Parts: sequence; structure tokens; C-alpha cells
Amino acid sequence: MTERSEFMSDSDRYYTPQNSKDAMRQIELLFNKYKDAPLTQELVDYHQNLVNRLKTDIMAAAQKEGVAARVDSINSMINVMQRWLQIRLQGQPFNGKMAHFKYEQNGTTAKFKRRVHKIKGAGSHRASRH
Repeated sequence: MTERSEFMSDSDRYYTPQNSKDAMRQIELLFNKYKDAPLTQELVDYHQNLVNRLKTDIMAAAQKEGVAARVDSINSMINVMQRWLQIRLQGQPFNGKMAHFKYEQNGTTAKFKRRVHKIKGAGSHRASRH
């Protein structure tokens, strides 16, 4: 073990966002990681903690920054996360994810085909035929 890892401060250990949008991105990323996990009391507590962070700390930071659209995005995130908990407590699957701080249903994003075909010539000259 190195000496640095033995004496790590809390500031090295925890993620500290630069602004409210950075914090919102981090919560969105965390939410999308656990949204399909089996529901346990620990997960519910963790989820409630994130929602409370959005309602208090991050909302206050967004209002202080003076970005009205960001406050609306936080309210949208809170609604999605509360709806997720209600759906999961009823035993139903949550068919979607959070993208750009809003609910996005599975299968609604456009998928693009990308198949590379070599057409006469060197390998660096490629065309895609769709």
C-alpha cells in the first residue's frame, strides 16, 4: 500500500461537482446504472437520498446560478425519479431511462445502421451502403 492511499482525505474520496449541471449529469448517470436493479431497502434509501439532494442542494445551486431552464430540468428529474419509485414498488418494470434530464422510453431513439463495405481499392477508402 502506498502512503497516499492510507491517508486519503475526504475530498479525494468523494466526487465534487463543479456546478449544478455537473451534479445533475452525475445523478442521471447513477440513476441509469441502478434503474433496473432488484429493489431493496438500501436501494430505496439511496434513491431517496439522491432525490433529496436534487430538491435541496442542487436546486439551490441552480437558482443561485440563475438558469431557469436548469431549474425546470431538475423538476423533470425529480418527477422521473419519483415515478420510477412508484412503478418499482408496484412490481412493474421501468421501461425507459433518463436522457438529457428527462424520461426517455426504450426504443424511441433513432438507430443508425453502420456497415462498412470495401469498394475496389485500398482499405482506407471505404463507403457505407445502407
